[in-house]
Amino acid sequence: MATGATNEPIIAIDNLVAHYGKRKILDDVSLTVNRGEVMVIMGGSGSGKSTLLRHLLGLNKPTAGAIRILGHDLTKINRKEMYKLRREMGVAFQGGALFGSMTVGENVQLPLREHTKLDDNTIRIMARIKLEIMNLAGFEDLMPSELSGGMLKRAALARAVIMDPKLLFFDEPSAGLDPVVSAELDELILRLRNALNITMVVVTHELESAFKIADRITMLDQGKVIFTGSVPEIRASTNERVQNMIHRRPRTEDVDTEAYLHRLTGQRPQA
Repeated sequence: MATGATNEPIIAIDNLVAHYGKRKILDDVSLTVNRGEVMVIMGGSGSGKSTLLRHLLGLNKPTAGAIRILGHDLTKINRKEMYKLRREMGVAFQGGALFGSMTVGENVQLPLREHTKLDDNTIRIMARIKLEIMNLAGFEDLMPSELSGGMLKRAALARAVIMDPKLLFFDEPSAGLDPVVSAELDELILRLRNALNITMVVVTHELESAFKIADRITMLDQGKVIFTGSVPEIRASTNERVQNMIHRRPRTEDVDTEAYLHRLTGQRPQA
């Protein structure tokens, strides 16, 4: 755990329930993230991890439960307060989400131009500092299309931290990268956390990356939290579903024949 990590929660989720239409996606999820730590959210496809991230960003409203971030209840916050809160949060999206019509430097500068009244020279210097940290010095005049996948991820990370946020969210940081570049990005995440003492929430399905960067891991399965703990604790867990995910074992399910036929035909099974 980082030197600056404490037991003070920067995120507190209590009994969160979320639906898409009639389908329940998150079911009674409770979770805390301590200041200064890296919390990794893991789970298989459809487990609810991306939906949880959207709720933490204030993009979705829950059906029930509460989410507190930096002392603000997202279920009660108004639009103006949410806008102000997002200035203290950074997001590095899965595909980078850089604007293709802007240079790398212009992409990184954008939050400062949108949210501050700093002069142009100061903004350019601050962007160069962040690009330097990401090992992208001298690339500010290139277009996103001229960068490799790993460079795009680092440029997006530079933009995410340009406002020196207290909280940083990552969506699948290692997705689409080769093992060497992925390992380099993991090291960068750890250096950045230690240097800036940023609390991080990382959504990923990459086990090797998760085990390397996480202070704690929360594992979701079918919308429920089935485990939260340190890397040694998750390795030692006796939960079958946790071990299946760690060792990439397929799930086996008992099939209810009558329920299966009902799904196919739309007819209720006979009593």
